[in-house]
Amino acid sequence: MNNISKAYYNSPIGIIEIKGTEEGILSILFEEEIENNEGTVYVSEVVKDCLKQLDEYFTGRRKEFNVNYIFEGTDFQKKVWNALTSIPFGRTATYKDIAEAVGSPKAVRAVGSTNSKNLVSIIVPCHRVIGTNGKLTGYAGGLWRKEWLLNHEKKYSSSNEDNL
Repeated sequence: MNNISKAYYNSPIGIIEIKGTEEGILSILFEEEIENNEGTVYVSEVVKDCLKQLDEYFTGRRKEFNVNYIFEGTDFQKKVWNALTSIPFGRTATYKDIAEAVGSPKAVRAVGSTNSKNLVSIIVPCHRVIGTNGKLTGYAGGLWRKEWLLNHEKKYSSSNEDNL
């Protein structure tokens, strides 16, 4: 793999660390603090574009991302993560919806586990997945961030429909 590039974005819900190469984004994760980077820091064009798109998202000017990302996981995990990208901005789906979408309707728990391993937060919108009862369930960045992201998207969504 090429050189790994890293940058930080100071979002309204905390610091986001973006890692990537010239080929794509490897991770977008919430961090408590910015790592001290001694010397020159290389920032790939893909990471620069991701920073710009995240800024547009948080200011309500972007509803879809078109940055390349690279998934590392099993075939099932990749199917689940790809299915997450089909949940429209401002809408939600249940773990059961995703299990059915990937052709494994009984794999609801496996979908939940895979969802929690998503390294490309926000762009691969695992925050849009909720419990069958409509309740917010786990989010690696914290439930308060999940709630903020859903409310943010609802605010800027042209549709008031809640579910797929």
